[in-house]
Amino acid sequence: MGRKRGRPLDGWLIVDKPSGMTSTQVVGRARYLFDAAKAGHGGTLDPLATGLLPIAFGRATKTVPYIMDGTKRYHFTLRIGEARDSDDAEGSVTAVSDVRPDNAAFEAALAAFRGDIMQVPPVFSALKVGGKRSYDMARAGNAPELAPRPARIDRFELIARPDADTAVFEVESGKGVYMRALARDIALACGTVGHVAALRRLNVGPFDESHAIPLDKIVASADNAPAPPDLLLPVATALADIPALALTREEADALSYGQAIDLNQLADRMPEHTDPRSGVVRAMDGARVVGLCRPVDGWLRSVRML
Repeated sequence: MGRKRGRPLDGWLIVDKPSGMTSTQVVGRARYLFDAAKAGHGGTLDPLATGLLPIAFGRATKTVPYIMDGTKRYHFTLRIGEARDSDDAEGSVTAVSDVRPDNAAFEAALAAFRGDIMQVPPVFSALKVGGKRSYDMARAGNAPELAPRPARIDRFELIARPDADTAVFEVESGKGVYMRALARDIALACGTVGHVAALRRLNVGPFDESHAIPLDKIVASADNAPAPPDLLLPVATALADIPALALTREEADALSYGQAIDLNQLADRMPEHTDPRSGVVRAMDGARVVGLCRPVDGWLRSVRML
């Protein structure tokens, strides 16, 4: 007997992930509690980390890439004086240092980590090297040399210094940025070593802590019925950060049939602030999100219809 397909649910569940679970485990638990047919998450959090893990059900899974592209905000606690092989508190100590930088040293070092930087990912990451996961190779004792990758850091601030061994930072970044690598590298830049002792994600794209529900608060009702769908946010909530373009009903219908629209007839309606990299806009028919579109060679073409 295979697992029965769950019910067709569409929408976003914003879980406040507990420490000690993998993101995949949280998705599995949420899918079980809601008896949902299809679920996925918008951006992995390390097992040690807590905070926002957006879970997409059904049609919301189509909008996951736009959540992954959104700005994320984190707080992480740097433990100064001990390097770990995993760059967080779960790993084994690989180096120690007696150097304890003062706040001025951290402030001076932070500038080099803002903007577009190159970052070497932690060896305990899911990146593939020659078809194998980096963390599997690291656990087997032959950690790979990972090449630096581009990363975008919009904000990186020292926000608290509880004691000489501990510093707390706030980071706003784009996708694919490793907080463990930032912690490792800011310590090295200040002439010491360190690792992430705690990590919390506070924002993902349009979602913040006001949307988050602790996993242990999501319980099936007394008669074992699935968790209520009214805990889910609408599919389109994920797209709130994308500039909106008002369409007529006829234009919306044309897009949904796969037709393109002449940009000349939209010129006075195109939003001012489109993302220069993606150019994606959110096509609206009144209050309804029709889908995501992009101007191409004088035409507005659909990228993803909802």
